[in-house]
Amino acid sequence: MIDIKLLREDPDRVRASQRARGEDEGIVDAILAAEQTHRSSLTEFEQLRAQQKSMGKQVAQAQGEEKQALLAQTKEISARVKQLQTDADTAQATLGDLIRQIGNIVEDGVPVGGEDDYTLLETVGEIPEFDFEPKDHLALGESLAAIDMERGAKVGGSRFYFLTGVGARLELALLNMGIAQAVEHGFTPMITPTLVKADVMAGAGFIDKHGDEVYRLEADDLYLTGTSEVALAGYHADEILDLSGGPKRYAGWSACYRREAGSHGKDTRGIIRVHQFHKVEMFTYCRVEDAAAEHQRLLAWEKEMLAKIEVPYRIIDTAAGDLGGPAARKFDCEAWVPTQGRYRELTSTSNCTTYQARRLNTRERDPNGQGTRAVATLNGTLATTRWMVAILENHQQADGSVVVPKALQPFLGLEVLKPV
Repeated sequence: MIDIKLLREDPDRVRASQRARGEDEGIVDAILAAEQTHRSSLTEFEQLRAQQKSMGKQVAQAQGEEKQALLAQTKEISARVKQLQTDADTAQATLGDLIRQIGNIVEDGVPVGGEDDYTLLETVGEIPEFDFEPKDHLALGESLAAIDMERGAKVGGSRFYFLTGVGARLELALLNMGIAQAVEHGFTPMITPTLVKADVMAGAGFIDKHGDEVYRLEADDLYLTGTSEVALAGYHADEILDLSGGPKRYAGWSACYRREAGSHGKDTRGIIRVHQFHKVEMFTYCRVEDAAAEHQRLLAWEKEMLAKIEVPYRIIDTAAGDLGGPAARKFDCEAWVPTQGRYRELTSTSNCTTYQARRLNTRERDPNGQGTRAVATLNGTLATTRWMVAILENHQQADGSVVVPKALQPFLGLEVLKPV
């Protein structure tokens, strides 16, 4: 969640962030009013509670009618104290609910608007030209005996699939290459839980406004995660970290699950938009002052991975209305998909500043000796199942074979994927 102190001291900045996201800025005044109600109720409660304790001594010393009058007065005060405590608790709950509705404060320079209002930062590589009619990734995957959507639907329903033969090997090679790069750059590899408790899911910021996109196991009150970011965000919950030696960096490998609510009719062909996939995700804990620089490092590591699969791509600065609640800024890397004639997202990296850490109570010792303070968290993707789409389509040949990018060949053990 955002820092209530920031909202109190600079409400106009929060209002501006809300406007940039296309969300209600009136909630700022509602929060300030709720906080004032909480403060006044709490103050009056504490004053009456002190008076109640003082009168207890007077009652003990009084006798006769005076004692009866004091007892009656004490009873009235006791009822009022209970009511004020209820009012304070209600106001505090309201305040908490309202604060959780505000997304992270967007960084200066983030484009205003929605999905189509991004800023193009960089375009890398040349769009391939084919002297034959290129096939889409599913047609290629089927001819390579790499993707089986029909049996996936038979077993799991729509948007499920089997990766078979070289398809399974290609995904494993991609993910292993991602882990290898992460380890090279000092990340600790992690196999993470894919089921998490409600407080962790909420703490990571994934069920505030998009609960319908998440799978929930009601009998156990557990959630299936759509990214290992969730589990890694909860890894150090309620802990005080030592960041004096630099950021803590983890690379999580996990299966990911998404309901894809609201995507009816979109990307129904192939493995672009599916309910289950695998991913290697970078996750960083660092000091607030280092977060912007760390964000650029994560983006550079993503670019390093994209260079290894040799596909043309572009980088966009995502607009505020398309950020999602936890992110203050997000850069997307989108690869060219030849048969669609457009760029599609392969990876993104987000700076969540202190938003998740405040919810999950992840802190560090203040370097200035002022107790503890929230750390910053960031995330970025190194490889996912969807990358296979860009690899297959951009590296296809006229005979239906697919050339394996050189950096990937040692992990896959093949130079060319051939039709079966």
